[in-house]
Amino acid sequence: MTQTTTPTSAPARAEWTGQFGFIISAIGSAVGLGNIWRFPGVAYENGGGAFLIPYIVALLTAGIPILFLDYAIGHRFRGSAPLALRRLAGKLGEGIGWFQVMICVFIAIYYTAVLAWASSYFVFSFDLKWGEDAAQYFTGEYLQLADAPFTLDFVPAVLVPLILMWIVALVVLGAGVVKGVQRLNMIAIPLLVAGFLVLVVRALFLPGAADGLNALFTPDFAALADPSVWVAAYSQIFFSLSVAFGIMMTYSSYRRRRSNMTAPGLVVAFGNSSFEILAGVGVFATLGFFAHQQGVAVADLEGLKGVGLAFMTFPAIATQMPGGEIFGALFFGALTLAGLTSMISIMEVILAGVMDKFGLTRKRAVYGIGGVLAVISVVLFGTSSGLTALDTIDNWANNIGIVASAVVMTITVLWIRRAGRELSGHLSVLSTFKVGRVWLFCVSVLGPVVLGYMLIVTVIDLVREPFSGYDGGYLLIVGWGSIALMIIGSVVLTLSPWRYNPDRFTPWPALPGAKTTRDPVPAPPSHAAPPAAPESEETAR
Repeated sequence: MTQTTTPTSAPARAEWTGQFGFIISAIGSAVGLGNIWRFPGVAYENGGGAFLIPYIVALLTAGIPILFLDYAIGHRFRGSAPLALRRLAGKLGEGIGWFQVMICVFIAIYYTAVLAWASSYFVFSFDLKWGEDAAQYFTGEYLQLADAPFTLDFVPAVLVPLILMWIVALVVLGAGVVKGVQRLNMIAIPLLVAGFLVLVVRALFLPGAADGLNALFTPDFAALADPSVWVAAYSQIFFSLSVAFGIMMTYSSYRRRRSNMTAPGLVVAFGNSSFEILAGVGVFATLGFFAHQQGVAVADLEGLKGVGLAFMTFPAIATQMPGGEIFGALFFGALTLAGLTSMISIMEVILAGVMDKFGLTRKRAVYGIGGVLAVISVVLFGTSSGLTALDTIDNWANNIGIVASAVVMTITVLWIRRAGRELSGHLSVLSTFKVGRVWLFCVSVLGPVVLGYMLIVTVIDLVREPFSGYDGGYLLIVGWGSIALMIIGSVVLTLSPWRYNPDRFTPWPALPGAKTTRDPVPAPPSHAAPPAAPESEETAR
């Protein structure tokens, strides 16, 4: 009888081909739908040009510091969110990591629906299929939006592109980190930037464009005295950079040992913010034209952000614009590319976690786990009730789930585990831009305080007043129920046995000059198998 033994350590991880591959993929994750349809409206509603002051402060004191924290954990402990956090903070850390994975599960199942809408409207743009009443077309003829909170009335116009987007995403993910994820970003991000630049230049030459830019950038410095403006700035930066829910931790785990971490982080952060400002210019120049055509002020327009801006206001603008077919195609093409690269990064968090925990091959994880999520997504969002569910889950996953994850993670890692000096040392010894006490203060004190305040205010608001006027029972089941399922899923996955021994690991030794406050986990005994060679793309999980 042959006795089988369980391997003690996981196979070697896939790696980006180099620093540029990592940067372009991280930018692809950060630049998403929110950059285009959320930032311009948030800036306009919170002081216009004056909003850039709290925005930059939030970027420097919370966005970049927490981005660096994600990089440090993923790179030093060489794992997905659950694995890296377990190696740093034990089972409590693993539970936080699985909570981040569960957040990505919920985001993935609805994010693909928006991606399907954008790709549909890209096709519709060539003949302006939405006609004269874009708002009615979107909710009526296209979505066939039902009054019931949940139906199984599938809408073919949504169902078909939704299935196609899932197929595209799974094929890209199945090809691997380099041949799939990195290659997609190498193609999509230059196309996105080039196409959006053309759109912005065209918008600047429209009648009324200057009025739109004045509406966006005229500063209202009195707004800076309002705490909600600062909360909005921290919120925008936080969600825009894809921090604290596993993405940047996972992506940094694919970097080589001797990799500069902080300089690429600055490129990603400022590249993301630059695209947001570019989006603001393009969106409000276009809105200025729309207001000019209607003979009203920009302030009198409705639908200045989110789904309303993208699928109601912009189609209506394209209808009134010379060459609106090309303008619409550029806009919805940009939305599709931005959404696809972000969707891929969200799914990578889920796949990396289950591959690390259960020893699945990449293709089994992609087509098994990904296939299940695709079916759930189609059932929930391919129907006439999809918009209501999307709106609700999106609000709870982002404003409750991600913010709570960030608060708990920073407190666990920096206050309970006291790993701040270790992580700052790891970042500094590998990077040209050093971090120290200022970074530690921002990430361990300022960040948790601001984010904790955001979380408390959000919870109070959701308890006091039903979100978007939806039924309270529906919000309890779908909204708060989503958070409950995230917590239950993270507990179950944390208690599940590992296929490999996650603790059989030695953190990369500190290079000269690094400071560390922890003892490394004992290395495998001398009779254990030698470490696996760096993984090639052909053998990537």
